[in-house]
Amino acid sequence: MIQLAPSILSADFSRLGDSVAAIERAGAHLIHVDVMDGHFVPNISFGAAVMKSLLGKSGLPFDVHLMREEPDRYLEDFVTEQTEYITVHQEACVHLNRTIQHIKSLGVKAGVALNPATPLSTLEYCIGDIDMVLIMSVNPGFGGQKFIPSATEKVEKLRKMKEEKNPELVIEIDGGINTDNVRTVTDAGVEIVVAGSSVFGSDDVEGNVKEFLAKTGNAGRHDTRK
Repeated sequence: MIQLAPSILSADFSRLGDSVAAIERAGAHLIHVDVMDGHFVPNISFGAAVMKSLLGKSGLPFDVHLMREEPDRYLEDFVTEQTEYITVHQEACVHLNRTIQHIKSLGVKAGVALNPATPLSTLEYCIGDIDMVLIMSVNPGFGGQKFIPSATEKVEKLRKMKEEKNPELVIEIDGGINTDNVRTVTDAGVEIVVAGSSVFGSDDVEGNVKEFLAKTGNAGRHDTRK
């Protein structure tokens, strides 16, 4: 089943609680939380306090994407009863295996994100320990960017790595995904789709979520937590 993780980076922050309630009603599966530090990426977003303000506003799990330097220093801040994934960037981790184990020790699933120019080979010796790989289909830092087509080929290669080395691995994609290209990436092997401006960019948030679900053959949300 393909899962949809709307990114609240593109939501109306003055109505954030209403926004997450709307995507839940429409059938989304996760809340994607983009955290930017202004150093690893050229932008600053919200932190753990804003994410925690959403606790209890919906039953959706948090899918936390840390786009920041020295992520190990901040992992504990994002652990809540609703946190399912914490994803760090391969490019930001000096000792990636250690960071993966740190995340798992907190009782959360560990994800690793790869920027568009970062090869899959950087994960060769740790892919068996990762719960999810996030393929960036734009250069991270800003919402609303155009999809980079080579990401589809990258997903196809990752799917083969998954089949050979870690069948339980989940493949996620983030950047420039809309209802016109979502089926292309899911056919390539994507299992979690992150969408920001294409969900929150109009007043009909629920309708946008339902359109995504229809495109991917989903009828609605189910609980992904084990």
